[in-house]
Formats: sequence, structure tokens, C-alpha cells
Amino acid sequence: MGERVILLVEDNPDDEALTLRALKKNNITNKIVVAHDGVEALDYLFGTGMYAGRDTSVDPELILLDLKLPKIDGFEVLKKLRADERTKLLPVVILTSSKEQQDVVNGYGLGANSYVRKPVDFQNFVEAVAQLGLYWLVLNERTDPRSRP
Repeated sequence: MGERVILLVEDNPDDEALTLRALKKNNITNKIVVAHDGVEALDYLFGTGMYAGRDTSVDPELILLDLKLPKIDGFEVLKKLRADERTKLLPVVILTSSKEQQDVVNGYGLGANSYVRKPVDFQNFVEAVAQLGLYWLVLNERTDPRSRP
């Protein structure tokens, strides 16, 4: 079992810092890889661009995906993930400040596993991250898409 990675896709430095602090506060010790836009996220996942040569047999345990991203938005990232055999089963949690009901519908429609609205209050956010971590990193049973017959 290699390194257990969480991919955080977030372009806002304040939200990135907040998320990293909340993960740390919950003793989530996974390596956190941060992608600052949709292109960077896809490059990491598929081992292209700045991540060319990355060992793509090591998938993130969890992807925390913001929707409002530069270059390629979160919906497009999700669409490309779900369209590819290698990444279509990776757990994706949309983590966004969007209050648009249509974003929730679209997120689930494109295959998000969960949709979490970023609370403004740090303590609430820490609790939300604790619950996410417990569920997605501990309780959830994952399948390895590479081990299919």
C-alpha cells in the first residue's frame, strides 16, 4: 500500500489554508496534493503536463473538488474523471461555497459522491471535514478499478 493521498482542488488561497488547517486539526495524516485549477487537477490525475511521469497507479483516496475554478471548472473536471476507466470510481466530494441548487443537481448528475457547502464558520468547517474524513477515509469501502478481471 503506497502513500495515501487526498487531492484538494482549490484556487482560493484562503479556502486552501482553511481546508489544510481543518484536515490537520482532525489528524488526517494523508499527503495533501493541492491543484489550483482544473487543468492542474487533471494533469495530476492522468500524469500529464506538470505531473508527467507521476506514478498514476497511486490514485487519491479522496478528491475534494471546488466548482469555481480557473481554466477548467469543477464540473468539467468531474465529467472527465467519470468518463475515464482509470478514474471513474474515485470518491469525489464537491466542496464549494456555491448556494445554487442547480450546482448540487449538476454535481450529482455528473457523478459526485457527495456535495458539501463550505461553512463560513471555521469550527463548523472543522466538524464537516471530520465527518468527511471519517466516512471517506475510514468507513467507506472502496473498489480498486485496476483490480477488475
